[in-house]
Amino acid sequence: MKSLVGELPLRQSQAEQLGVKPYSRLSGALEKGCLRLSANESFQNAEVDIAMLTGIHVGHSTQQRLVGRQSFEWAEAKQGVNEVSIDGGKVCLRDLQEDTESPWRDYKAVRVQGLYYAAFFRDNDSLIDYLCAQRLLYPLVCLGDGHDGVWKIIRQLASPEERWEILDWYHLKENLYKVGGSLKRLSEAETLLWQGQVDAAQALFSECRRSQARKFNAYLDKHRHRIVNYAYYQAEQLCSIGSGAVESAVKQIGNRLQITGARWNTASVNPMLSLRCAYLNGQLAI
Repeated sequence: MKSLVGELPLRQSQAEQLGVKPYSRLSGALEKGCLRLSANESFQNAEVDIAMLTGIHVGHSTQQRLVGRQSFEWAEAKQGVNEVSIDGGKVCLRDLQEDTESPWRDYKAVRVQGLYYAAFFRDNDSLIDYLCAQRLLYPLVCLGDGHDGVWKIIRQLASPEERWEILDWYHLKENLYKVGGSLKRLSEAETLLWQGQVDAAQALFSECRRSQARKFNAYLDKHRHRIVNYAYYQAEQLCSIGSGAVESAVKQIGNRLQITGARWNTASVNPMLSLRCAYLNGQLAI
């Protein structure tokens, strides 16, 4: 098996003759192969698979450094964008300085037109810049759950007159059934909310003493302007009524970030998010 360890990087003239990057040990095709594997599996497994497929040894540390020095262009929608959905995902860190019980931290993911992936860790400004660089159409449909951080980002994409904020129906329904109690009442409330009748739904819980009911009514007050007539929107196919596209994106991204035993240095999170999204966007096709 041929090893790359200890070999000198190619000079500029050698690189031009061989068609590889100067001062690199890896050809373009081998580098892309390493990145594709690293986007889907652990660096240790990528090392094994590259050796099996090519007969060339590229160590897991080399693969990790390769990911760290990439600079991918974020996918740009070829058509105008009239729908975006934003959600949060979780990543497990190992280099936290603060005293904390949980090593899990949030990142934000966005799905543009239900097609293109992007994700950022502790960098909402870059997420906003990415979205604003797209050719946004108005009204811009913005889907999200009840998290304040999501709507804080959405407010910076367009003026209130230029956007439709829609609370994800499935999160709304999930919060409704957390109230518990009478199933008949919950079913009636679901029917009313499906039609966008917030006041009538709240009236069903007006005499309910359960703390969950009071919390749910407060939740409805907070998101009242985001609760639409879901039945009409779906029947007329005006736009999506759920943030399933971005939830799928978070799951797809998490398939790499949350593989068994994975814990990340803070500085490594954004490079891996960028790599995983590049793979999902088809930018690492051979």
